[in-house]
Amino acid sequence: MIKNSVINTYIIREFLLSTFNVTLIISAAGLIMNLREEVTYFTDYDVGIMLPIALSLMIIPSILINIFPFIIFLSAMWTLIKLKNSGEILSLKTFGLSSTKFVYLLGITSFFVGIIILIAFNPITSIMVKYYEDVKGSYDIDKSHLASITSNGVWLKENIGSKTNIIKSKKIDGDLLFDVSIYSFEDDVLVERIEAKTADILNTPWIIKNGVKISIAEQNVKNSFENLIFESTFTKAKFNSIYSNLDTISFFKIMTNFKQLSQKGYNERLLNEKRHYYLSLPFFLVLMVCLASIFILSSNDKKQNIYYIILSIITCVIIFYFKNFSMALGTTERIPMELSVWSPILILTLFCSVGIIQINEK
Repeated sequence: MIKNSVINTYIIREFLLSTFNVTLIISAAGLIMNLREEVTYFTDYDVGIMLPIALSLMIIPSILINIFPFIIFLSAMWTLIKLKNSGEILSLKTFGLSSTKFVYLLGITSFFVGIIILIAFNPITSIMVKYYEDVKGSYDIDKSHLASITSNGVWLKENIGSKTNIIKSKKIDGDLLFDVSIYSFEDDVLVERIEAKTADILNTPWIIKNGVKISIAEQNVKNSFENLIFESTFTKAKFNSIYSNLDTISFFKIMTNFKQLSQKGYNERLLNEKRHYYLSLPFFLVLMVCLASIFILSSNDKKQNIYYIILSIITCVIIFYFKNFSMALGTTERIPMELSVWSPILILTLFCSVGIIQINEK
């Protein structure tokens, strides 16, 4: 009699090997597609081929994490089809392994793989994405509009015609900039300065309140104001878009520095969405294993493998679009953000629970 530990180890090893192979295949495909995009982006720059290759290698790991539930799904299918076609599933069942045992082994393995991704790999990929964005940003053609948040506060620079505005604020909170200083230049000569308590940047033009306007060109004439209309190209939405790629922030940083990231300028709702996405990832991986198991183990007929593969791929596409639709509802505040992340998980859990009961009877 073969020991259960040997059987369990064999199944887990086959699953991990399949996951590694699927990851390599998708990485290669992703590298080719992304490399084409990077080469196109750098067409007007004399950078050679090594920089696009390096940048592609930087961004691919982050893409893999985002699509890892589907990598796990394909890996589980690969493993189960291989065992089914070789007759090993029937042989292993003679040693007392039920269909739910296969699901359990693959599911618990995928859960721990998800934990390892969040703890070990995600911090590295977030650094790589940050490097990717910094390098591409340094080649951005449009240098006329810049924004940055540092320990000294918020800094903005914009060119409007022949006029250049340099804006400094102590902090951003909601739609407001606080303790605002605005320096306006024409032909590199300071012509105007504004000091104010707040600036509402929800829309353009800005509404600046409780400050003083100093006209340098008119021998430092000062005019106090309660409300001042200020023309600017920056809005809250445009400012948030600069900090919209949350792949540059690791799971650990979001969990431990949520408040600081929000104060720095990152959208709090998007941060909350990303936090729940990370927390749901291991459970999503388990459910994708369950889904693959339901399709493959529901029949012992090898001839139906193609049918179930096509059906499962269609199901995957539906899940992908439903998940994105749910997230969009959360982003637009149609439903609570937490519900938008977890509702696909809950629906899949109900579906998989029924499916596992059915395959266990076979």
